[in-house]
Amino acid sequence: MYFCFAHDISSMAKIIDRYEIQHADELKVLDLAEKTRNYLPHKELLEMVQSKLEEPVDNVSVDSLISLEEQLETALSVTRAKKTELMMEDVKSLQETERLLREENQYLASQMWKKTFLVTQGGRGISPENSSGNKVPETLPLLK
Repeated sequence: MYFCFAHDISSMAKIIDRYEIQHADELKVLDLAEKTRNYLPHKELLEMVQSKLEEPVDNVSVDSLISLEEQLETALSVTRAKKTELMMEDVKSLQETERLLREENQYLASQMWKKTFLVTQGGRGISPENSSGNKVPETLPLLK
C-alpha cells in the first residue's frame, strides 16, 4: 500500500513538472507574439537604423536608442524562431528519410539472406519457407 502511494506522488510530481514546462513554453510564445506585434518590417527597421547612424550622436535620445535596441532584439528573436522552425522541419524530413532507408535496408538484408540460403542449399530451389522437412521435387540427371 505504501509503495502505491509513493508511486502516486511520483506520478503527480512528474505531471506537475510537465505542466510547468509547458506553461513556461506557452509564456515564451505569448511574449514572442507580443513582441512580433510591435515588430517593424526589416526594410523599415534598416531605414530607421540608417537614419540614426546619420544623425549626430548628440541629437539621438536615449529613449530612441532603447526603442531601436528593443526592435532589433525583436527582429533577431523572430529571425531565430523562423530559423529554428525551418531547421526542425529539416530534421523531421531527415528522420523520415532515415526511417525509410532503414526499412529498405532491412528488406534488402532479408532478400540477401534468402538468396544466400538458396545458394548454400545447393541451388536446389529450397527456400526458407519450404525447408520444413519436406523434400522439394528434383529433376533427375537423366532428364536434364
